[in-house]
This record gives sequence, structure tokens and C-alpha cells, in this order.
Amino acid sequence: MEKTYVTKAGDIKHDWFVVNADGENLGRLAAKIAAVLRGKHKVIFTPWLDTGDFVIVVNAEKVAVTGNKLDEKIYYSISGYPGGMRQVSMRKQLTVHPDRVLRSAVWGMLPHNKLGRAMLKKLKVYAGPEHPHKAQKPVALP
Repeated sequence: MEKTYVTKAGDIKHDWFVVNADGENLGRLAAKIAAVLRGKHKVIFTPWLDTGDFVIVVNAEKVAVTGNKLDEKIYYSISGYPGGMRQVSMRKQLTVHPDRVLRSAVWGMLPHNKLGRAMLKKLKVYAGPEHPHKAQKPVALP
């Protein structure tokens, strides 16, 4: 009789990948990153465990966006106080906080629960070409 293999927390090994966002399409890049954060590229993928890897994104300010999204897409933040809603266009968000654009796109593709929040913590986004994670020896994402 064959038994079904179930991944245990001790079997999981987290690797480090680096991605250059220069000229990449925002949605396609976010989908690829979300799959790696979830661990769907591994044989041991289990939906209820965090089997994913760490992802470092560099050059987030140079990500490509199609259509009129730069001016028409609006990011909202609400403080909770009356009149506390702030609106920022994608063009301004890319100039001021380019990491938030990519982080928001990836968050939309992850589970919206404790597990998804734990996966999102493994995403490191940097506006420029440098990152402080050289000691982890990241490899390029295939």
C-alpha cells in the first residue's frame, strides 16, 4: 500500500531569489513573484503551509505599466478619521514610493489571511539596483 506524502514544517527550506524589475510588466512580474512566495514552484507545495522562498526585487522604480494606468489607477489609504482618505495616482506613487506599487500588486495575488501576511514578509522590494541581502547569496529567478 502506498502512502500519501504530507509536507511537514521541518521539511521546508527557504531559498533566496533576486529579480530585476527593469522593463518588466507589473502584473506578470507580480504573478511570478506571488507563485514563488507561495511555493507553487516546489514539489513539496502544500496550500496550508508556508513553503515559499524569499524574493528580492531590485529596480522597482523602472517597472513597466501598460495602458493609461499611470494616471487612471488610484491607490487609497484611510486613516480612520473623518476626511482621512488619501488618494495617490500610480504615477506619483512610482516616483515617491515605488516599492509600494509592486508590494500592492503582489498582495492582491496572495491569500488574504495570516498565511498570506507571512508570505508577504518574505518579499523585499528596493527602488534602486542595490540590496543589503548579499550574505544570503540570492540567485536569479528563472
